[in-house]
Parts: sequence; C-alpha cells; structure tokens
Amino acid sequence: MAAPPGPTRSPSSGSPAPYAGERLGLPQDGPGSVASMGTRTLAWLLDIVLSALVAWFFTAPAAPQNLSLLVWAGMTVLAVGLFGFTPGQAVLGIRVAPVDGRSLVGWWAIPRTALIFVIVPVLVVDPDIRGLHDRWCRTVVVHTR
Repeated sequence: MAAPPGPTRSPSSGSPAPYAGERLGLPQDGPGSVASMGTRTLAWLLDIVLSALVAWFFTAPAAPQNLSLLVWAGMTVLAVGLFGFTPGQAVLGIRVAPVDGRSLVGWWAIPRTALIFVIVPVLVVDPDIRGLHDRWCRTVVVHTR
C-alpha cells in the first residue's frame, strides 16, 4: 500500500522539515513546490523594471522618480489579488498561493504588498521560505510548472 500524500512528519513534532514546504504539505519539487528566494527576487526585479518602464511612459523625457513605486504597488495589488501572480512571477512560472484553502489571494494582496514595500518583512523567512508578509497574509509562493 502506498504512503498517503502530504507531509510524512507531524508539523508539531518539532523536528526540522527536510525541504521547504513539507510542513505545509507541498511537494519537494515541480508544480506546487515552494519557489526559491532567488526566483522570487528575480520576479520582483522584473516587476520593478516593468513598473519603471510604465511610469517612464507617462513622465518621459523626465525620470519617473516615485511614480514607478506607485505603479509597482498598484500592479502588484491588482495582479496578485485577481490572478495570484505578478507579470514577473508569471514569466518565471511562480505564483502566490493561499495556504488556508482560499481560491485566490484577494484582499490579502493589499497588506502583503504593503509589507513587501517595507522590505524587512520579506527578509525574515521561516524554513518554508515564507517572509513575514506571507505568514501574516497566509500565503506561500509556489512553482506553477
């Protein structure tokens, strides 16, 4: 008889999980596995560049200055709230997934984006590579392919 899917250790056992996402019942690799911090950072950089280009479209020939931050925040809230991923995340095959059974991130995209904007919560990660913004908003970034 095959072992049932999901974590092989109890999250309350106190023993460390051998891979990111095991405590959440996620696979070790492939679709649904936790995205690395490097992939997440690259997706964020792609989103920043896209936001700067969009903002520059409205301010050219002058530099967009802080308008690019507003474009990034608006794009992130709308894209993650409605679709579960930003353009940069879509290019890299990752998305934001709720860990509590919700179908989409929805309104949680607003505080999640605000916490990313502050940067520090993003850097305080747990063994599942979830920053404070993910834990507070009950989300995890996973691979889609």
